Amino acid sequence: MSERKRLEDALFFAALHLPDPAERDAFLDACCREDPLLRESIEEMIAASEGADDMVDRGFSAIAESRSALRELPEAETLTPNDERIGTLIGRYRLLRSLGKGGCGDVYLAEQEEPVRREVALKVIKLGMDTRSVIARFDAERQALAMMDHPNIARVLDAGATTLGRPYFVLELVRGTRITDYCQQQRCHLRQRVELIICVCRAIQHAHQKGIIHRDIKPSNVLIAEQDGVPVPKVIDFGIAKAIDDRLSDDTHPTFHEQLLGTPAYMSPEQAGIGKDDVDTRSDIYSLGALLYELVTGHPPLGDLVQARHDPSEVRRILLHREPQRPSDRLLQIAAQSARTSETPPISDPLKLASKVKGELDWIIMRALEKDRTRRYDTAFGLAIDLQRFLNHEPIAARPPSRLYILRKLIRRNRAVFASTSLILMALIAGLSTSTTLYFKARSAELRQSELRATAEWALQKEAKLRRDAETREKLTEAVALTRQDHFSEAARILSSIHSPPVLPSLDAITALRDVGQWLGGEQRWQEAERCFEWLFEIDKLDPWQTVSLNCQAYGVLLVETDKQALYRHFCDVIGSSHQQITDPDEATRLLKSCLLRPLEPELRSQLHSLAITSEAWSSSLPVDASGWPSIAPCLWKYRIGDFEAAISIGLQSQPSSDETMAHRPTRDAIMAMAYHASGNTEAAAHHLSLAQHAVNLRFQSPLSDGSGYTGLWYDWLFAKILVDEATHMLAEPARSDSHNFEAH
Repeated sequence: MSERKRLEDALFFAALHLPDPAERDAFLDACCREDPLLRESIEEMIAASEGADDMVDRGFSAIAESRSALRELPEAETLTPNDERIGTLIGRYRLLRSLGKGGCGDVYLAEQEEPVRREVALKVIKLGMDTRSVIARFDAERQALAMMDHPNIARVLDAGATTLGRPYFVLELVRGTRITDYCQQQRCHLRQRVELIICVCRAIQHAHQKGIIHRDIKPSNVLIAEQDGVPVPKVIDFGIAKAIDDRLSDDTHPTFHEQLLGTPAYMSPEQAGIGKDDVDTRSDIYSLGALLYELVTGHPPLGDLVQARHDPSEVRRILLHREPQRPSDRLLQIAAQSARTSETPPISDPLKLASKVKGELDWIIMRALEKDRTRRYDTAFGLAIDLQRFLNHEPIAARPPSRLYILRKLIRRNRAVFASTSLILMALIAGLSTSTTLYFKARSAELRQSELRATAEWALQKEAKLRRDAETREKLTEAVALTRQDHFSEAARILSSIHSPPVLPSLDAITALRDVGQWLGGEQRWQEAERCFEWLFEIDKLDPWQTVSLNCQAYGVLLVETDKQALYRHFCDVIGSSHQQITDPDEATRLLKSCLLRPLEPELRSQLHSLAITSEAWSSSLPVDASGWPSIAPCLWKYRIGDFEAAISIGLQSQPSSDETMAHRPTRDAIMAMAYHASGNTEAAAHHLSLAQHAVNLRFQSPLSDGSGYTGLWYDWLFAKILVDEATHMLAEPARSDSHNFEAH
């Protein structure tokens, strides 16, 4: 056969299967632009086969040609349509009606009359197309079907030739519907669709085991026939099947250059390649994945793209390089488009279906559709096993691709872009390295200057600090001298001019701060006194414990009176954490009393427990007439922890002097008033509060500076006033029996 005849046959079959005349004209325009005679010849051949219904759609088809000499064929015999009219006998088979026409064969419904009567499908080579290449292809399909025996593959029942020598073969009659149409009509749910594909996978696996690659798996070649109400898939049309070991016929079928053998929407990338001699069983795996994709989404993976192209090279480029959407993403897109346009989607409830498909079924389908066939399932049986595992909710073998693999694929698809980008990056890196070197040199010089500037600033700050410290020491010395001359007002003015506390403890600092602070307290200048005792609290490290505890006692009441709650909590935490091991009862009592001016938090209560034990033991060991001041701390401790009866008992046993000038008397009465109130005895509470209020009001009518250690210094009276204020506020509310510790408040 001449080269021109092979080209004519190839273009004729490719154009014959384009159903749209406009698409067919565009195809012929592209292929025959420089050969009008070739186009005229092809159009005549198409006109001769007018009326073919394209039952077995080939997409872009190619013609097979023998590598070795075919058997000698007689000259083509001219037949008339009457030779195959309905009712005619071909062998043992009577033609009943036409089922359809394909690229190289006509299919009829026929009735076998002997030895059994049954209806069959008879496929005979198309009139006027009995060329060597077409006969070789027709014979290959017959032999491929004859080699297989599987319930999901249409069986070959007989074969022969007409009286005019035109070959035919007889197939099992499949009364069925395209698999996609069947699932649409029956509204099959996802499980049923996957189960049908599993049956198709087993049929294709059988073909592969027989050494046959189908190469044209698509919905029209998978029919669903119902047997006893059960849908049974049947794989048909092995018209372009390929033998793995070239044993279909005496002739092999090389594909004509630049043509596509198969249906592009379901064709594997390697099948669309220029050299297709290495197509193996994994090509059918891709087609099975494409078929399952359409069953799930209603569209083939790249169908919309390839169907809109007429140029085979453009179709090939799409198949080789364009990645399909994941099925779940395609379903979400369909759902969104349907919501916008109110059109009925090709698949029912795509939004709900997307949630079922997302994940494992996505992975299975996308693995079957891998461009790199080494990443697909090795066999159709492997695909079927993974689908069955999905239905059984078992772990599957498919996994999403790694990020490195996705990056490699992206680079391969966009080599020119990545090459130019790499060159740009290299130029940028070179420029960046140069600018970085210069930057670091400049930065190093700048840092050196900054270090020198920082050193100079540090020296200036150090000098200023030393000057301030010297001025502070000078002022403290002057203040000490003034206090020794009883010029406390002037000493207080000098201390107020010091803006930062002394850094290092000194005897002058301690003396000045204590004396001036005591004087300010006696003058009821609480804010200024608190500032002196705050500094003293931080640096008072040289005096014996008696002075330290007295300073703490004064500082505590000043913090509460000036409403510095945060500082008071810090003050109590320091005492509770650093003075737990004090064994001197007087010091323990003073420190404990300083921390009880406000309700106790749980942690502080635990820290003060050892001080309370020491104070209680000391108070209970003293004679009644000497237990006035020592009993205040245990009495207030019992009240703060909620033991009101014990607080009242201690208060009654202390029997303070009736002298109203004694500070511990109103202190005890204020505690007794709160304890009685908490116990529900409002009458006794009011009585003790009245006594405490009278004594405190009387004392604060005269200067506090004339107090003594016996009657009470200013901070003892301020201590009493704070508790009286708390009791007054409490008794203004209804009596409560709940605890007045931290939890109660």
